[in-house]
Amino acid sequence: MKALNLKLLRDLWHLRGQVLAIVAVIMGGVATLVMSLSTYDSLVETRERFYAEYRFAEVFAYLERAPEPVAERLRAIPGVERLETRVVAGARLEVAGFDDPITGRILSLPDVGEAGLNRLHMKRGRRVAPYSSDEVVLSDTFAEAHGLSPGDRVAAIINGKRRSLQVVGVAVSPEYIYQIAPGAMFPDFKRYGVLWMGRTALAAAHDMDGAFNNLSLSLARGAREQAVIDRLDQQLARYGGTGAYGRADQFSNRFLSEELKQLQTTATIFPAIFLGVAAFMLNVVISRLIALQREQVAILKAFGYSHLAIAWHFVKLVLVVVVLGVAAGSALGAWFGQGLAGVYQETTFRFPYLHYRLEPPVVLIALGVSALAAVSGSLVSVARAARLAPATGMQAEMPAVYRATLLERLGLQRWFGAPTRMILRHIERRPLKSLLTVFGIACAGGLMMVGNYQKDAIDFMVDVQFRQAAREDLAVTFIDPTSGRALHELRALPGVEYVEGFRDVPVVLRHRNYEYRASVYGIEPAGRLHRSLDRSLVPVRVPPEGVVLTDHLASNILHIQPGELLTLEVLEGRRQVLQVPVLGITRQFLGVSAYMQREALNRLLHEGNVVSGAYLAIEPGREAAVHVALHERPRVLSMVANVSAIQSFYATIGEFVLFYNLVATLLAGSIGFGVVYNSARIALSERGRELASLRVLGFTRGEIAYILLGELALLALAAIPVGMLVGIGLIGILVQAFENDLYRLPLILTSANYALGATLIVASTLISALFIWRRLGRLDLVAVLKTRE
Repeated sequence: MKALNLKLLRDLWHLRGQVLAIVAVIMGGVATLVMSLSTYDSLVETRERFYAEYRFAEVFAYLERAPEPVAERLRAIPGVERLETRVVAGARLEVAGFDDPITGRILSLPDVGEAGLNRLHMKRGRRVAPYSSDEVVLSDTFAEAHGLSPGDRVAAIINGKRRSLQVVGVAVSPEYIYQIAPGAMFPDFKRYGVLWMGRTALAAAHDMDGAFNNLSLSLARGAREQAVIDRLDQQLARYGGTGAYGRADQFSNRFLSEELKQLQTTATIFPAIFLGVAAFMLNVVISRLIALQREQVAILKAFGYSHLAIAWHFVKLVLVVVVLGVAAGSALGAWFGQGLAGVYQETTFRFPYLHYRLEPPVVLIALGVSALAAVSGSLVSVARAARLAPATGMQAEMPAVYRATLLERLGLQRWFGAPTRMILRHIERRPLKSLLTVFGIACAGGLMMVGNYQKDAIDFMVDVQFRQAAREDLAVTFIDPTSGRALHELRALPGVEYVEGFRDVPVVLRHRNYEYRASVYGIEPAGRLHRSLDRSLVPVRVPPEGVVLTDHLASNILHIQPGELLTLEVLEGRRQVLQVPVLGITRQFLGVSAYMQREALNRLLHEGNVVSGAYLAIEPGREAAVHVALHERPRVLSMVANVSAIQSFYATIGEFVLFYNLVATLLAGSIGFGVVYNSARIALSERGRELASLRVLGFTRGEIAYILLGELALLALAAIPVGMLVGIGLIGILVQAFENDLYRLPLILTSANYALGATLIVASTLISALFIWRRLGRLDLVAVLKTRE
């Protein structure tokens, strides 16, 4: 073995404590990178494979009713490869032993054969028999939530008529990987189900014989999606078309795409933080090692070793540390990735299969990024070693120059003993090193704040959305817009305290060259149940005539300011195109919407007193009675209880929060201990001779420990407020990076969050101090005085 390789092994063993600390930091960054990228790759591969195998459509359209012969004209549109029509019906479902209201959506299947698009993956049971009148296939989430299997029966109220349906199968569809009820914010598998039924039977139940109200199609190679959509809208406008849309806007696929974007963001932000700190630590370690080995480097050069050989020796030291960190981080990241993929599979995305795989390119990316960060962090120190002249290296370093500290110049030295003045002099003599140490420790505290932030943010989102803005106990949606007289009927129901009507109109919002498909909600101007909040989360009155937009919709999507005109293309009725002024901005963390006064919206649409649904306040303990009474109303399509919405919110994201909190806590703990311990070990190496000399002069072990660990404690104490600032900055980056149309994270921090970051720094400092205390007890005074170490 070459001499430099032997020296490399000895250096690694001598620096094993610092090496392990740096490995822990690299491991944290690589684990985050591998976890996010491998889960991302697995989800993308699974999605594309599932979409292709089960022929997920590329364009979708809803309409009121069109005769079946119209489909032939639509198939003739240039760019259409395959087009299939369907009947889709909203329904209320009843499951034995479950009293809460259940909303359902029933989609038709061909009476004979299998659908050409949006095929079903059968998990259990069989498909619907040809021309069956009462057989259905259930979505797997709904079936599992209620323990339903082939052979069971469910009841459905379709078009005001109650039907008893026989469950013959359980399936997954590419259309409903993410299943959510219309108007809801998050999935609720117990209270929303998707069913598939034979075309003839569903058409008869929904008064759609010889007609359709939904279609999907695939595009021919080279076809322009928007051109096909424009032609579809022209053809379907006379049949009550609500506007065709592409796969990118299909809700299930859109939510999945947003989650994948967030995984990519996670794979960028967190590894960059961890690896940046690792690069800083490696720079400190390598520069210290080179300073200690000046004579050795000079002797090696005197014996003929080239600049390149010396530089490569230290680069190899860095690369060995990197390889160790990448190996450990890849294994940990694969473990975390399997757990994260499992969470996605169980709680949100119902792929029929999800094969988690850690691809070699992911590990190579982790290795390349880590090596680049580590080598670049150590480049200056390595270059200094390569340029060191033999004669210069053999000379002893100039002794440190100590000057009076600021406190001493102010005349405050009498308040401090000699050991304390030593601490202050050493910190002030090397301010850059002290500042870098403070920043490194602060990064650990900031990361711990990030890990705990998500839970606080989610609790805040729930409070704003469900307790301040949407304060109703129950949201009721009608099958079709109906007369406002229905509100009087609801107020008369026993148990109902208060009722507010709302009008929900699907529209395309346009401003300049920006557009967005959303809904305009007509609400009461100063509602008690459903309120509009300003940027300070204070309830505000919706102004007359104009529209109020949620902040994300106004600023980031439409790029519109209050006072400017907004174009509304109504997607129902006469398909009017209207212009209204934007008169306000409201704060909302879940979804994006536009709000108007209900009466103003009714006037704008020339429709009189019309409502789409109502918000209800219910007397405590009377919820079940109200649900039963509403079940008897044939025009009621769905009911969403506020309590159920909150439960589904936490059920959907609760496991994600717990999982990410666990990962972030573990990784922040590793970086915290790594930075603090490394700083302590470097300080011990630098001051070994000084401390040994003090012991010979009569200082006790406690006194020299006070000098060494007191400096560390002061730096850690200074790092606590800096860490809080770092945490706020990282959380701000996180809020910006995770902002999307479905939800936004609020920048909210609690005292517990700050305390957790400070606790990590204090705990890491105490544990590191314990290790250093033990090493101080093993100092060989004679040996230390004879050597630089």
